[in-house]
Amino acid sequence: MSEAGAGTSLHIVQGYSIKQTAELTGITEDTIRYYEKIGLLPRAQRKGNSHRIYSDNDIETMKLITCLKKTGMSLDDMRPYLDLSLDSNLSEYPELHEMILNHKQKILDQIASLQQIVDLIDSKIDQNTLGPQECELTGGQKKMPVRRTIR
Repeated sequence: MSEAGAGTSLHIVQGYSIKQTAELTGITEDTIRYYEKIGLLPRAQRKGNSHRIYSDNDIETMKLITCLKKTGMSLDDMRPYLDLSLDSNLSEYPELHEMILNHKQKILDQIASLQQIVDLIDSKIDQNTLGPQECELTGGQKKMPVRRTIR
């Protein structure tokens, strides 16, 4: 893409419009603007007509944000990772490496907890009854409430 710059010189800007970027990343235009506003993404370059223009690197950063969001990571927790280049070696950043390992462990704990719930449901389906017995979930979870019937 090329844009006429100020004066007689020609200013060439290459990249993707916000609409194209939204299509490529699956992030809405409003969300892209929001991420810029809160500083999660750097301010977009602008074409001569002041329209935002995004680079391949911007696209990859947005895809990383999407991936990290899918893991349940908060936007604030993502910030230090987004400050790194996309080809950075995470092991060179011990604090961030430890943070991602802790995040992974939280996800594994959630998976284990959800598996216990699925197992409980399967047990109830197999028994074909909800039964009055207590159903204790391990892993730091509280006991499932027992529903008492009044006779």
